[in-house]
Amino acid sequence: MRAPLVAAFIVIIMLPLALNVAGQDGADPGAENRELAAFPRFDGTLESVANFGNQFGHWFDDHFGLRSTFVRWYGETRLKVFGVSPTASVLKGKDGWFFYADDGALEDHISADLLTEEGVANWREAVERARRWLASKQIAFVFLVPPDKHFVYSEQMPSSLRRIGTMSRMDQVYAGLNDTGITVDVRPALFDAKTRERIYHKTDTHWNDRGALVAYQAIVNAARARVPAVPEPWRRDDFDAVTRDAPAGDLGAMMGLKRVLREEDLALIPKRPRAAVVVEPQSAAPMAEEGRLVTEIPGSTLPRAVIFRDSFMSRLVPLLSEHFSRAVYLWQNDFDTNVIEQEHPDVVIQEIVSRHLYVFTPSPELVPSCSDCK
Repeated sequence: MRAPLVAAFIVIIMLPLALNVAGQDGADPGAENRELAAFPRFDGTLESVANFGNQFGHWFDDHFGLRSTFVRWYGETRLKVFGVSPTASVLKGKDGWFFYADDGALEDHISADLLTEEGVANWREAVERARRWLASKQIAFVFLVPPDKHFVYSEQMPSSLRRIGTMSRMDQVYAGLNDTGITVDVRPALFDAKTRERIYHKTDTHWNDRGALVAYQAIVNAARARVPAVPEPWRRDDFDAVTRDAPAGDLGAMMGLKRVLREEDLALIPKRPRAAVVVEPQSAAPMAEEGRLVTEIPGSTLPRAVIFRDSFMSRLVPLLSEHFSRAVYLWQNDFDTNVIEQEHPDVVIQEIVSRHLYVFTPSPELVPSCSDCK
């Protein structure tokens, strides 16, 4: 009796490796929201020899036979049998909604650990120094904090979570910058749009096309108020509204269920061709998550722009790029005067999503003080 059990045990533990030897990769890169480890390169150097074992271990952890199947089974069991998210990074909400729970998102929802007076003052100093420095160069400045999904759809969050206050870090930052004249608060427009249709994805952390359009219109209108040469924003009737079945977004991938969960994607398809094209990196898609992405409109004399951003700006790139002859998108929250000196923009946009107010502290000293402005 013992021998068959031992044999079965050996077969089970050897099966993943056997599948790898047979040429079957157990990874499914499209099902996870991260870059999987690559097979180690051996170039004959002592360093590659020394690192081979550790790197191979990381590769095997991500690629052993049946790995993606096991991950999916685990996720489906936790979600469908026990009714809970298979990862602490994702909260299971109501009615098929999921929410991000890392990077300060949970604290952001319950209004925990607000900024100190010094923290608010630091944000004000950083943004004010940027505004003054840009103004000395006749460059317009637009600053915004997009709200995370849990702000707009708080009614879909788990009932077990209770907010401990009415103020948020986003409220604090906006209040501290209230008299600067450069802030754009997209929340009122988003809440108005929400009464007519869904404006965020259920299985993704971000807004969908319809929410992105609302934010884009507010940003362009703010830029136009400072630089009238910026064209008017596209209207809703410049798009065809379509509903299409789609795989789960980044939250589904975090749970290992991107191939399992589905979502209705409420997309907007432009009725007229876009003029802007990506020139850096060449062949990159407009919404590619690149550290530096540059778009241009060939032959255009429209204003130029530099945009400091995170992932919430990605869906706006195809929209905003139609308003600038050249737009440089930098995936960073810190202000970068060197790029601005190089690019000579007419408009600078700085965007940071609300939860990042918990993980990012601005550095005012990165911007020359007004006395240093020329």
